[in-house]
Amino acid sequence: MNKEFSNFKEFYPFYLSQHADKTCRILHVIGTTIVLALFFTGIIHFNPRIWVFIPLAGYGFAWIGHAFFEKNKPATFKHPLWSLRGDFQMYFDILSGRISLNSEED
Repeated sequence: MNKEFSNFKEFYPFYLSQHADKTCRILHVIGTTIVLALFFTGIIHFNPRIWVFIPLAGYGFAWIGHAFFEKNKPATFKHPLWSLRGDFQMYFDILSGRISLNSEED
């Protein structure tokens, strides 16, 4: 994970390689869905205090996936902004069918 990237296009294949395990990807999808639900719930109910739970939901599910299934260190530690973007990119790529939950089908 010591590789440096000059742009997101270079980073994203690396990001996907760090999320090869199907269960890890599923946990990321669950966490990101909850993050979006919390975000929009805060807006709809005019209650931004709900947003306090966003990092817990997002990172909680992701880090469980990395610790117990992927068995690697999350890319967030070295590339926090690109990892956040990568998470949303992977989320929408999975939901749209561009990539599979099974990494060998990418």
